[in-house]
Amino acid sequence: MSGDLIDTTEMYLRTVLELEEEGITPMRARIVERLHHSGPTVSQTVSRMERDGLLSVAPDRALQLTPAGRATAVSVMRKHRLAERLLSDVVGLDMAHVHEEACRWEHVMSERVEQRLVELLGNPEESPYGTPIPGRDDGDGTPQVFGGLTLQDVASFPQPGEYEVRLLPEVVQADPELIEMLSSAGILTGARVTAEANPGDEQRVLVTNVATGVSLDLDAATARAVRVLAAGD
Repeated sequence: MSGDLIDTTEMYLRTVLELEEEGITPMRARIVERLHHSGPTVSQTVSRMERDGLLSVAPDRALQLTPAGRATAVSVMRKHRLAERLLSDVVGLDMAHVHEEACRWEHVMSERVEQRLVELLGNPEESPYGTPIPGRDDGDGTPQVFGGLTLQDVASFPQPGEYEVRLLPEVVQADPELIEMLSSAGILTGARVTAEANPGDEQRVLVTNVATGVSLDLDAATARAVRVLAAGD
């Protein structure tokens, strides 16, 4: 990702909040994996954020947002996901590039523009990837952990069924090639799919778009990340 218009502190705060959403304990090692920053860079940045009162490091090395850090994280996440809706719904940007572009917009969007986007977009509740857009008055800012089944879950069921793709988390969004592949197969939020273990490699999952018959062979990490609901729920 280009460093243009990127605020590192805000990006780290949003990443911690995203990890909480996904039910993953936020740690420096997870930020290294998610943002592809070096270990020393992440440690230095986290130390600076701790001095600035934005987060603390628990004895088990978990990163805990302070009230000030959480407020900023929620604000950045809100702007990011509103920008994703604008880029997808109004600008018509290819889904493979929506997330990366929104990573720039989130740092420069004023509250005036944010409010205008809410009005323009009809106060959307979710990003085009299905992730929730936090409201200005969402309690203490603690996110609801993503629920639902994953593609890997349903691939292990003895009885096949149809499922609706419900959510593509940040780890999927941040991979343009993966999003391009999913998009080309029509396997995005709202699509009806079936999933089964790949007979040749049970660590992989075959996902088929019910409407088109197009199938993809997904690795276990992607299959664990994508959330689905039983069709009709």
